[in-house]
Amino acid sequence: MSERSPIPVIDLFAGPGGLGEGFSSILDVDRNPYFSLKVSAEKDPTAHKTLSLRSLYRKFPKGQAPDCYYDHIRGAISREALFAHPDAAEAGREALEEARNFELGKDDPEDLDRRIQAALGGVDDWVLIGGPPCQAYSLAGRSRRTRESLEKFESDEKHFLYREYLRIIRRHKPAVFVMENVKGMLSSQHGGSPIFDRIVADLSKPGDGLEYQIRSLVKPGVAGEIDPHDFVIEAERYGVPQGRHRVILFGIRSDVARSVPELSSKPEEFVLGGENQKVFVGEALSGLPPLRSRLSKEPDGHDGWLSALSQTAEELRFYRSEDLESVFEEMSRAVTAARWRVSVGGPFLPFDTTRHKMRDRLADWYIDGRLGGVIQHETRSHMRSDLHRYLFAAAYGRAKGVSPKIADFPTPLLPKHDNVSSEKVPFADRFRVQLEGSWSSTVVAHIAKDGHYFIHPDPSQCRSLTVREAARLQTFQDNYFFAGNRTEQYTQVGNAVPPRLARKIAGVVLKFMEAWNRSRTPR
Repeated sequence: MSERSPIPVIDLFAGPGGLGEGFSSILDVDRNPYFSLKVSAEKDPTAHKTLSLRSLYRKFPKGQAPDCYYDHIRGAISREALFAHPDAAEAGREALEEARNFELGKDDPEDLDRRIQAALGGVDDWVLIGGPPCQAYSLAGRSRRTRESLEKFESDEKHFLYREYLRIIRRHKPAVFVMENVKGMLSSQHGGSPIFDRIVADLSKPGDGLEYQIRSLVKPGVAGEIDPHDFVIEAERYGVPQGRHRVILFGIRSDVARSVPELSSKPEEFVLGGENQKVFVGEALSGLPPLRSRLSKEPDGHDGWLSALSQTAEELRFYRSEDLESVFEEMSRAVTAARWRVSVGGPFLPFDTTRHKMRDRLADWYIDGRLGGVIQHETRSHMRSDLHRYLFAAAYGRAKGVSPKIADFPTPLLPKHDNVSSEKVPFADRFRVQLEGSWSSTVVAHIAKDGHYFIHPDPSQCRSLTVREAARLQTFQDNYFFAGNRTEQYTQVGNAVPPRLARKIAGVVLKFMEAWNRSRTPR
């Protein structure tokens, strides 16, 4: 087993590295990785810093990263000092060779091709992963374009960034590829025809005589034989504490597919298996230190914050509703408990994270005892009026087990919008609490703009989720550091593929690659 060479992986549109992290996390009995990231390309400079830092971490055997890595992510030394440190300098050079700040479609494609060719070293059994930016396919992205001309929408380059993915396939001929995108691509059209059909047709026959089977990872079968919605992976079914639905295409080069008899005789072997037990928000956030939010547009302080929470009762003094009695009682208990919520967090908090309520397999994934606390767990500032709504929403969630819609809010707490009482209120769940006993709503990049859609389930904390909590819901390990300012950190987390889902996908790919390897081994 130790003589086995890891399967090379090339990662395009890598973001902060969630998909690559999942592939890299599968180890054999000797704790050697089955897959090895050779090149990962990301255009955003800040996400690239995250990507290259994680690459440095992975250059060391699991659990053996040097102390200087932890010094950096705790904020004790700079990135420059880490990459120059004698214990990390060589790994840092290798990481910067692997993780490239490169924009597909804009930067010199020959440069990327040369790097891929050199990294692969002529091997045939390698995997291409990644997904083009999704704004043009997403429902939200399309809704923001309603005032644009159809012609401008039709010419949006984001529709065709997958062609860069296609060019790499045509040029380098991977045995297998995994392409990820948003569910909205199933309903997106271009030139009057479905984008999905066009992408599948192009990927099936990328040119130069190449052909690929485009398979689903959740249902046995190939494109054209199964419904397009059978390509949607629902992350909550596979151990991710989040309702995240994404289209994943599993492409297998046709000559490779023909050489693996199990693909026809036992196709169910090459799809994802579901989790026996679901993972919910409460378990995923377990063990993180409780925090209070800050106050915005007024001086911040614990006393002022407590007064803002207490003022909610004053706002509701004359409001009567039998249906909300249990919610008001929960709010009262939360205000009392809030007296102990003093910390607003910070870039690093010393804390005993082993005092959690996670199952062992989850704790083994998230918790790193060497970290000695929590990184990037810092609250945002909220207006006093929004704190009143957050307190109500979180208390409602805890008392009733659902997040309230705008229509459920007491009149004194409604936003001062002209159409808030209309039957056609936009975003009726504008203030959404993430429930402890369920998976969260989809963590998206919009979390960087405001926290209304991501309210913490504990009403005594009365706040939106921190970067670390969002990262937990996305299944990033606690020692995974996101570069940049807080807005950039949130954006990276929201745009990423959950690493634990990626690990599941990698497991299917590995099973197929091993079956292919057996078919090529002389008996």
